[in-house]
Amino acid sequence: MAAIPTPHIGAKAGEFAPTVLMPGDPLRAQFIAQEYLTQAKLVTQVRGILGYTGLFEGKPVSVMASGMGMPSMGIYSYELFSFYDVKRIIRIGTAGAIREDVKLRELVFGLASCTNSNYANQYRVPGTPAAAASFSLLEGAVRQARELGICPRVGTLLCSDTFYDDDPKALECWKKLGVLAVEMESAALYLNAARLGKEALAICTVSDAPLRGESCSAQERQTSFTQMMEVALRTAVRE
Repeated sequence: MAAIPTPHIGAKAGEFAPTVLMPGDPLRAQFIAQEYLTQAKLVTQVRGILGYTGLFEGKPVSVMASGMGMPSMGIYSYELFSFYDVKRIIRIGTAGAIREDVKLRELVFGLASCTNSNYANQYRVPGTPAAAASFSLLEGAVRQARELGICPRVGTLLCSDTFYDDDPKALECWKKLGVLAVEMESAALYLNAARLGKEALAICTVSDAPLRGESCSAQERQTSFTQMMEVALRTAVRE
């Protein structure tokens, strides 16, 4: 086992709450800590990946960036689950709409995560493992969203290893299967949680629609997607 601090996380033992919110962007982690948490403390900043622990509604919550892509999410979620005794991770990120009826700024909750990655090959199972969310977290998040007057989309995400795919029609294939949206981290998070007996959920805001040529600005993605932040925080303190 790795010692604490780990090679990628500089926090001391006990400095993470049982639930960690994980945006991809370190600046989104900073925004959440500053805007929503009281008594927020910076507990890690290795490689510019910012992590904070504070209080929300009087209960401890942590927020730490995951960086981009499955390898990065795989490292950080594994170390949090394995070495910092984190019980659950809620990814709060952005996604690109695949289905035509999924609109910009809608919330999509990942019931399951398809992937074009080879990440699961490490488990050496005679088949394809299903990357799925924790039902209790998903159920809680849906309940919190509805209490806030939000109607989330719940369904399958595509977790892709490629942002710039050489096949311009790749997303059309996933569209046929009813996949809601594409992002780049959920499958690694779900598989790590399954392997380690933990809980995980991906809550994403639709920031663009690549098949329609629509997108939000970088500034909007960093600071204005507050609905998913509020749903995740309320879910975290009620678990």
